[in-house]
Amino acid sequence: MTTTGEEDTAARGGPLWWSRRRSAAFDLSLGFVSAVECAVEGVPFARAAGVPVAVGVVFGALAGSVLVGRRKWPIAVVLVAIAITPAQMGYLMGIVGLYTLAASELPRRIIASLAGMQLVGTLIVTFVRVRQSMDQGRLTIGDWFIPFAAITASLGLTAPPLLLGMYVGARRRLMESLRERADSLERELQLLAERAEERAEWARGEERTRIAREMHDVVAHRVSLMVVHAAALQAVARKDPEKAVRNAVLVGDMGRQALTELREMLGVLRSGGPGARAASAPLSAVAAAVVEEGEGPCLEELEELVGQSAAAGMVVELSVEGEVRAYAREVEQTAYRVVQEALTNVHKHAAGAKTRVRLAHRVAEIAMQVENGAPPEVGSVGLPSGGNGLVGMRERVVALGGVFVSGPTESGGFRVSAVIPAS
Repeated sequence: MTTTGEEDTAARGGPLWWSRRRSAAFDLSLGFVSAVECAVEGVPFARAAGVPVAVGVVFGALAGSVLVGRRKWPIAVVLVAIAITPAQMGYLMGIVGLYTLAASELPRRIIASLAGMQLVGTLIVTFVRVRQSMDQGRLTIGDWFIPFAAITASLGLTAPPLLLGMYVGARRRLMESLRERADSLERELQLLAERAEERAEWARGEERTRIAREMHDVVAHRVSLMVVHAAALQAVARKDPEKAVRNAVLVGDMGRQALTELREMLGVLRSGGPGARAASAPLSAVAAAVVEEGEGPCLEELEELVGQSAAAGMVVELSVEGEVRAYAREVEQTAYRVVQEALTNVHKHAAGAKTRVRLAHRVAEIAMQVENGAPPEVGSVGLPSGGNGLVGMRERVVALGGVFVSGPTESGGFRVSAVIPAS
């Protein structure tokens, strides 16, 4: 089982220079075995050197115990092993020390130099010992055996720990690299997940705003006109029954139109239709689906829109400049909605004010302007305002790369202007 870098760091807690307690226990055990080995090998060394046996045993035990520091000072361990090679001591320390050195992060030239020194030292000592044994008659093999034994022993004590240590070191570095990469990927995935969540939350907010804007466009204008007609109906119900009947018919027609548009949008919200996306689609796709499914408003219906406001008692004038032509669906719908929302605001805030609607077809753009005069002191029907109409118009126009400007006029009225690229 592979652990991440943080888990590996948390698992550490050994004494002194050891990263783990079990590593410390293992090195102490190796040091003890090495000390015992060197102490035993110190007996023949003391006798051959003519010193007390106790001195040889103590010397061997001290030299062998150096193996305890192999992880912290691998170079010192190998140097001690090379130094006591002539005394035929420290075989375990030499093997383990060379393995630790090869597996360490030290430069390769240092490892190669110490490995070469140990190889040469073992080769010379083995050559001399075998030669002495043959001279003393303890070996009766031919002279060819001396170099063979020296080379075999030196390679056998040097090459395996060196190669194994290099392999383990390379594998350890690879595992650390993979662990660091896994940690980095985990952090990146976490960051991506956080960003995705933020984007999803932002998208949901944008989708809710767009659906609210679409619902506002569909309902606000017709309901505003219905309220105006209802107020007029109340005023003339007794004085002019025929006009009251006409106003009632207009209220009914506008209510049915509003219900029809609401059904189209709610139908898409519930299940989607042919050519539209499924109900599980994002909310931003729902508004687009409504445009795709339904006919949607267009500039050809602008005259009818102005006529509805005129029928509600508004003094409104429509002027069209330039050559009339067809535009993309979203361009025509946005232009229609801007005029519609502007007229709705006149009904709400300046009922009875004279209003002028201008539409200009230009070479690469279409421009529209709705300007009303100062509202009279009386005549307002007190329609509520959500405060988002101008914001919605600006968002629609800017989304198509256009320019939107609105504000009061010097005469006390209000002007809404927009320019939308034709493509």
